[in-house]
Amino acid sequence: MLDESLLDAPEALARADTRGLLRGAAEAGARVRTAARHAAEAGIGDLKPDGRPRAVMVAGPGAAGSCTADLLGALSGGNCPVSLIAPTGVAPAPGALRWTLPGWAGPLDLLVVATPDGTEPGLPRLVEQAYRRGCAIVSVAPGQSPLADAVAQARGLMVPLATAPNGSAPYATGGYATGGYGTDPYRGGPHAPGTPGTEDTALAEGALGDAPAPYGTPSAPQPVEPPGTAPDEMTGPALPGTLWALLTPLLLLVDRIGLVSAPPTALQQVADRLDQVAERCGPAIATYTNPAKTLAAELAGALPLLWTEGPVAAATGRRFSGLLAALAGRPALVAELPGALAAHGALLTGAFAGGADPDDFFRDRVEEPEALRARIVLLHDEPVGPISAVPTARELALAHETAFSELEPAEGTPLESAAELLAITDFAAVYLALASPDRT
Repeated sequence: MLDESLLDAPEALARADTRGLLRGAAEAGARVRTAARHAAEAGIGDLKPDGRPRAVMVAGPGAAGSCTADLLGALSGGNCPVSLIAPTGVAPAPGALRWTLPGWAGPLDLLVVATPDGTEPGLPRLVEQAYRRGCAIVSVAPGQSPLADAVAQARGLMVPLATAPNGSAPYATGGYATGGYGTDPYRGGPHAPGTPGTEDTALAEGALGDAPAPYGTPSAPQPVEPPGTAPDEMTGPALPGTLWALLTPLLLLVDRIGLVSAPPTALQQVADRLDQVAERCGPAIATYTNPAKTLAAELAGALPLLWTEGPVAAATGRRFSGLLAALAGRPALVAELPGALAAHGALLTGAFAGGADPDDFFRDRVEEPEALRARIVLLHDEPVGPISAVPTARELALAHETAFSELEPAEGTPLESAAELLAITDFAAVYLALASPDRT
């Protein structure tokens, strides 16, 4: 059951949001700006690499590693292999995780370490392995952490994690002050979303300069922030906002080495797009005009079948599935079109079929809960073209009387499409978690 009345009660949402999930989702654009400034100060813009690496290896706990690797791989378009070094261990606790370099890793490869914690003993050991093999090393983690010390000793590049911004002015739009939040997420004074402030200035003016510097060596003093300065950083990387703090410096890095087109101006557009979604999906925006609340309400009592088309949409679908499980305790199945039509076809005709149950009329609405029905969620990162499988998916849903939702980002770059899809699904997962009585 979903308490839909809670979705249109901003003050009640604020009271239920004890972990600051909505604030984290709203601050994603500000986190991009802060992370870009940290990357500039760490010297990413000064790097002069000698060509592309043979492969990029990504390591990190949980979704910090998997989502980062997934999105970098989706955005790179196959320009360079991006692989995840998955951890092993007896438990997901930081102290139990271990990472091992693949046997082929060597001086031609780049190791990227992304974590919102930085205290995992296994990551400094991985950095030591990479140093012995001659790999280039870049890390995004809280400053003054054991990992930061290990990266410095290995002569790698360390970018401090961008923590949640602070401010004193109410949100410009979206009704967050009404919902009990009442502070501006943009550091450096009040300004409306998309208006240059202290975080925007370094980005808009191209502060990631072009002075030569050795690959993997910072050319400027690194800003230092202690680990755990933001409450959500110690909770886990599934929280909205944290992903962009990890991803932004790495996008600037892969732009420098020629894998992804992500210059400072492009990241400014990403931050602006995230702000726009935050305005549309804020807690004071009514459900009927709020795409995230609408999606949350549609998924109540449903088994989501997340069908994706395009690499960015596929990565978004996998992250959305993880968020639904981690935040809302809801299962979801993900598959890419056109294969999803066959992979999930049986779910449209079996026990989860969307057609009306002939015995449902006689069901006791109080004593017997409603049966779980499949609902298709179509995610695509580009307009539907002549070779798209999206029209076939729509026809299949209608033929089987299966409800479906559809998300397509507004026109823009692949980075902007990723930002919009990720932001809407982040908000939707949060609303579904907050409005589910068993979760709150």
